[in-house]
Amino acid sequence: MLLVIDVGNTNYVLGVYRGEKLIKSWRMATGSNRTADETGIFIHGLFDASRLDATAVKAVIISSVVPDIMYSLTQGIRKYFGIEPMIVSVGMKTGIFIKRDNPKAVGADRIVNLVAANEIYGGPAVVIDYGTANTFDVLNEKSEFITGFITPGISTCAEALYQRAAQLPKVAIKKPRSIVVKNTVRSIQAGLVLGHIGQTKYIIQELREQLDLPDMKVIATGGLARVIDPDKEIFDVLDPVLTLKGLRILYEKNK
Repeated sequence: MLLVIDVGNTNYVLGVYRGEKLIKSWRMATGSNRTADETGIFIHGLFDASRLDATAVKAVIISSVVPDIMYSLTQGIRKYFGIEPMIVSVGMKTGIFIKRDNPKAVGADRIVNLVAANEIYGGPAVVIDYGTANTFDVLNEKSEFITGFITPGISTCAEALYQRAAQLPKVAIKKPRSIVVKNTVRSIQAGLVLGHIGQTKYIIQELREQLDLPDMKVIATGGLARVIDPDKEIFDVLDPVLTLKGLRILYEKNK
């Protein structure tokens, strides 16, 4: 079995593959204060709780955008699984060409998503990942990463409102039934969600026009993607485990 781990700013997402089949996945909060022992024991415990044999794991691949936790994570994997993990980095075989001023500055999560999109769905496509930050990355028909940018995520905006505006409450992030709202909670929800929906639609339209890619597919992933397109009108593909698929593909290319 292959253990794949995607470390984001808010959560880890872990998955176990048997061949090409994802047989189990988990989500855990990203914490920089865990020791290597705590991390290794916790991940090993996920296998026990799911009645999976941890000794059957023969390889581990990790993608991370949080450098501070990498020592405890990698040491935990070495100690409790007896495996040297593969770390996603620039220089790996990816099957894509990164046309950026500084390819080394591209986040590992973005590379992984583009690899998955290229191998599974093909270009041209825009890959949108909704998380702590939202990333919009464009892949052309030549498997080239030609442009991309980052916007604040919905939860990040919601947290900023709560922290910086004394009279505004924390709210659940969900799309209101109508744009006509009559209380503070609904007003915040409408502003957050409808604002990000409008942002998404505008960006997609501008990319198609300015890059002359009218047939560009829209591939979405990330924890809050469903909030943006609950009626399935914006995205051509909604793939919640796109990053886990990309990690498996990268491992196969580089093992």
